[in-house]
Amino acid sequence: MVPTVPVPRRPFEPGDPADPVCRWYENELDWTTVPGSPVRLVTGLRFDVLEVPAEAGFPALRHLGPASPVALHGERMRLLVTAGSAEELPGLLDWLEWGALALDLTAIGAGGSIEAPPPTAGPKTRRGPRGASRWLRRPEPGRMVEPALPTLSALGGGAVGGGVGGAPDLVRLVQTMATQCHRLRLRRACAQPLAFS
Repeated sequence: MVPTVPVPRRPFEPGDPADPVCRWYENELDWTTVPGSPVRLVTGLRFDVLEVPAEAGFPALRHLGPASPVALHGERMRLLVTAGSAEELPGLLDWLEWGALALDLTAIGAGGSIEAPPPTAGPKTRRGPRGASRWLRRPEPGRMVEPALPTLSALGGGAVGGGVGGAPDLVRLVQTMATQCHRLRLRRACAQPLAFS
């Protein structure tokens, strides 16, 4: 009898459909991913993302419910908001009278994507390369994320959870982040040495 040699196993590659990160997002949260290294989460389908400097984002967290997912990517904060919010951001900033200023506040919506933080990585976890994404507030498997996301339909709802269906108010969130971005910009400008001619 001739001994059989097992077929060599294909090496595991990041972004492979068998990648545990892809599987977790697709199976546990029903979010669309883009395989690769790193895995990316597609925006505009289940959620959009507002991105600001982390220093400007932390004060805005008070406007979110505890189930609202928030990620950190290096020195940037990414807050998940209702799908379609990216399209509303320029008009909302104009309405709030921030439209004329260059703010370090961006939106990622339909057709975009963000790096997927490792599902198990939290704010105190130092996994991955420096500047890699990690969850500050991780989405919970088995729970619908959409009801916890800030939305314009929460207008007139009052405090956190006071909007339609308990959703946080996107207007208050954007107002706070715009104010903090402007303060950060002014602080940085004041720290610059004056140029004398």
